[in-house]
Amino acid sequence: MKKKRLPKKFFVGLALISLMALVAIFASTLASHEPTTMDLSARYSPPSSDHLFGRDQNGADVFAQVVYGARISLQVAFTVVFISALIGLLIGSLAGYLGGWVDQVVMRFLDMFYAFPGFLLELSLVAVLGPSIQNLIFAMCVTGWTGYARLVRGEILHLKQREYVVGALAIGAKPLRLLTRHIWPNLFGILVVQMTFGMSGTIITESGLSFLGLGAPPTVPTWGSLLNSGRRILMEAPHVSLFPGLAILTLVLGFNLVGDSLRDWLNPRKT
Repeated sequence: MKKKRLPKKFFVGLALISLMALVAIFASTLASHEPTTMDLSARYSPPSSDHLFGRDQNGADVFAQVVYGARISLQVAFTVVFISALIGLLIGSLAGYLGGWVDQVVMRFLDMFYAFPGFLLELSLVAVLGPSIQNLIFAMCVTGWTGYARLVRGEILHLKQREYVVGALAIGAKPLRLLTRHIWPNLFGILVVQMTFGMSGTIITESGLSFLGLGAPPTVPTWGSLLNSGRRILMEAPHVSLFPGLAILTLVLGFNLVGDSLRDWLNPRKT
C-alpha cells in the first residue's frame, strides 16, 4: 500500500505558524520602538520607514504592538490548549473506560457546560475576575476541556472493543497499562488534530475578549485591543486595525491548514 504524503497545504500552514512564532520570539529584536511609548503629536500617523505599520491613537508604534501581541496570542493559545487537552483526556478516559454511572455523571456535567454559550461564559468569568492573562487563561480552560473530553470518551468507547484491548484485558493487564500502552497511543492523532483546531479557536476567542476590553490589561499590547482602538477611525486610519487583523488571519489560517491536512492524512478512508 502506498504511503500517503502530507498535503502541500500542511507545509504552507506550518510556514505561517513558524513565521508568527519567530516574530514572537524575536519581538524585542524586530521592534525598534517600545510598544508602550506614546507620542500624541503623531497619533494616527500612516506607515513610514521608521514606523512600518504607522501609529495608533496614542502615537504608539503599531508594528511593535503587533509583534509583541504575537507573544500574548501564542502564549494563551498553547497554554489553554495544553491544559484543556490534558483535563479532557483524563476526564474523557475516566468516562469512556469505566462507563456506567461514572459515564452518566460526566456526560450530564458536560451537557451542563454545553447549555451555556462558551464565549459568553468566558466573558462573564473574566468580567468577574478582572482583566489579566492568568484570568483569561483560567476562563478559557473552564470551557475548553469539554470538547476534548467528549472526543476522548467517544473514541475510547470504540477502542476498548478492539481485539488487542480485549486480549490485553484477558491476560490481566491493569487499567492504567491498557490506557497508556494500548488506548492513548491510538488517540494521539485525532487529539493532535483537535488541538490544532483548538489553537485557532483560542486565538480568535482571546482576540474577541481583548477587543471587548476583557482580555489582557490595557498596558499589555494585544491584537484584539488594537482592533478595538482602530474600529472608530477605519476610514481615516485603516492601518491601526488592518495589521493586527492580518496577523490574526495569518496565525488562524496556519493552524487551520495544518489541522485540516493532518485530519486528511490520518484518515485511512480518505484517498
